[in-house]
Amino acid sequence: MKLLDEIPSLDLSDFTSGDPQKKQKFVEDLGAAFNNIGFVAIKGHGLTDGFTKELYQTVEDFFQSDDAVKQPYEIPGIAGQRGYVGKGKETAKGFKVPDLKEFYHVGQVHRNDGDSVWSEYPQNVFPIEFPEFEKLTVGAYQTLENAGKLLLRAIALYLQLPEDYFEEKVKYGNSILRAIHYFPITNPDALPEGAVRAAAHGDINLITLLMGASAEGLEVLRTDGKWIPITALPDQVVVNVGDMLDRLTNHKLKSTIHRVVNPPREKMGTSRYSIPFFMHPRSEMDLTSLESCVDAGNPKLYTDMSAGEFLEERLIELGLKKK
Repeated sequence: MKLLDEIPSLDLSDFTSGDPQKKQKFVEDLGAAFNNIGFVAIKGHGLTDGFTKELYQTVEDFFQSDDAVKQPYEIPGIAGQRGYVGKGKETAKGFKVPDLKEFYHVGQVHRNDGDSVWSEYPQNVFPIEFPEFEKLTVGAYQTLENAGKLLLRAIALYLQLPEDYFEEKVKYGNSILRAIHYFPITNPDALPEGAVRAAAHGDINLITLLMGASAEGLEVLRTDGKWIPITALPDQVVVNVGDMLDRLTNHKLKSTIHRVVNPPREKMGTSRYSIPFFMHPRSEMDLTSLESCVDAGNPKLYTDMSAGEFLEERLIELGLKKK
């Protein structure tokens, strides 16, 4: 298989077009991308350019505010799963130096429908100083969640599962919209050894949907060990496999290692903003590897656990939760 130097571009509207041939080709191309470079650029996701610009501006306004404004939204006791998480709080698995970033988490909007899942999730918290923040982040969350559900339908078909295999598993799933500020590096000579904006890591979740960031810096590790820079066009979101889907498919669909490198020295004094949507299932989803993905040539790699157990394990590894 020829290794790619750039990520393939697909149109989600091909999957929803009603044309069986376009739909099947989308499924095949998506699966091929996830088996090769691990990332794919998707258009037809539902976000408009105007909405995205407004969202990024509001996020930038929040992060540019004084620490005294931001810190009241850092909520103790919830492992950073909602609200603001300050600088130096998250360390990539296997690394000792925290990432050079701060971020803000938005989760599911609670509904009064009797579903037991709401007792597991903290309530969202939004900065009252920025009245558009709630509307824009919740709007982005819901749009990307809908796109993610369609992508999971395509993934299910690629895995020769029923198309709606993931539907109930991700209904009110524990997904997170994360607005990230990679702050300016004002004194690069004083950085601890190995300090980078985001050290090499795989995402925890099923899939990640990332709208175009404000600056370059994202790189993906190709299967031959070469780091490839990733950039998406303004009308695309970049999608990659997370660790939960990797476990479920016994590494058939591979959670791709990626990182955000520090900018060149002349740009270190500038900020970078990024807003990924981490699509999680409900905590009770069983991540036991599918029988169809385990055989003599591909023995089972992972111990059985639920999505909730796996998330708990990873939050401890990231330093966001205490044992």
